[in-house]
Amino acid sequence: MGSEIDLLIVLGTFLGLLAIGMAVPIAIGIPGLVYLVLEGGFSSLNSLGFIAWGSMNSFALTAVPLFILMAEILGVSGLSDRVYTGMSKIVAPLPGGLLQTNIAGCALFAAVSGSSVATAASLGRVALPQLIERRYSRALSAGSLAAGGTLGILIPPSIALILYGTFTQTSVPQLFMAGLIPGLVLAGLFMAFLAAAAILRPATAPRQAGATSLRSFAGAVLEVAPFLVLIGGTMGFLYAGLVTTTEAATIGCVLAAILGFVFGDLTWRKLYTALNITITFVGNILFLVLAAFIFSAAVSFSGMTDALSAFVAGLDLSRFEFFLCVFVILTVLGCLVESLGIIVIMVPLLAPMLGTYDINPILFGIVIVLFVELAQITPPMGINLFIIQSIWEGKLSEVIRGVVPFCVIIVLMAFLLILWPDLALWLPRQMN
Repeated sequence: MGSEIDLLIVLGTFLGLLAIGMAVPIAIGIPGLVYLVLEGGFSSLNSLGFIAWGSMNSFALTAVPLFILMAEILGVSGLSDRVYTGMSKIVAPLPGGLLQTNIAGCALFAAVSGSSVATAASLGRVALPQLIERRYSRALSAGSLAAGGTLGILIPPSIALILYGTFTQTSVPQLFMAGLIPGLVLAGLFMAFLAAAAILRPATAPRQAGATSLRSFAGAVLEVAPFLVLIGGTMGFLYAGLVTTTEAATIGCVLAAILGFVFGDLTWRKLYTALNITITFVGNILFLVLAAFIFSAAVSFSGMTDALSAFVAGLDLSRFEFFLCVFVILTVLGCLVESLGIIVIMVPLLAPMLGTYDINPILFGIVIVLFVELAQITPPMGINLFIIQSIWEGKLSEVIRGVVPFCVIIVLMAFLLILWPDLALWLPRQMN
């Protein structure tokens, strides 16, 4: 059986399972199992034990449940309300008013949550009622929160970058360092767009007074102080090389619980709720990782990866054209599969090709995450669209209309990164 036919069978089975509504892990795992049986017989299934052990026996993956638990503690304790309240007094006087608070608040929350969904949901519940009450543009209000939430998978810590590092054996701390500047630049571009929109069309964003005195400004800083402590206790120690990623996540969980009890309304019952949510979410992620490793093992067993690499190399694409093809593939796939599914499906296939085009794997990881960010707000399957639409009484079409400008900005940021790699690679080099 030729590699091209094998590839068509696997991809056809995968797309067929997605089309009939199968969950992504099942849609990935079943084609992998079928292919293993076709090529090696039922005896090939004996390798599943080793595959399962190899996929779960990863030190980097131990940070995933800890960062998710930290985000859930912040959510159930009400500390996300403090972020929005404090940031609204600090940045609301800028053109765009509370729309600027959406982006700044999402960036700050993203720096401790690691999750796009947690960022969009936590701040969306607080922000949307206020924005609608004050007659801000409904489309821009929803769009800024949906797009701001995507910063959760670029500004470290990032669950997506941890998974990418697991599949490519790339240093997670270096990936975190590489995502910091692009994440902050992207947040700045979002805010610049909102400022321009507010100046050109003042009715979309009524001006806000913000902090009216030094005392009021100091109070606003104190509102966000718990998050600054949390960022310093997790990312600060990690960037200084004093702790590993998992140790930083552990410190973050402990600090989040302490801050939740002291500054929030965290109770033991709410902590139990956060643990339950974390267990469910992590179970889904690890099932997805296991399915992806089964699929990757089947692809490697068949030699399909080498055949695909040879096929792409035979196209004689330039480096930029390769990135453009990846962009098109991930954008289309983003309409069918959620963000983590895109990473576990495509990274094992694309990573072996990086040497052909002399692409730094750290740079590629950040570009992939940017494309995944785009997928999270790409209709019809962009998960952040549904998160925002579910917490307000608006139409999904309004959310989609609001995120279109941010989609364009993300694309521009991705290709700026491709043309100027030092934007991502400078900090990791300093770390070395």
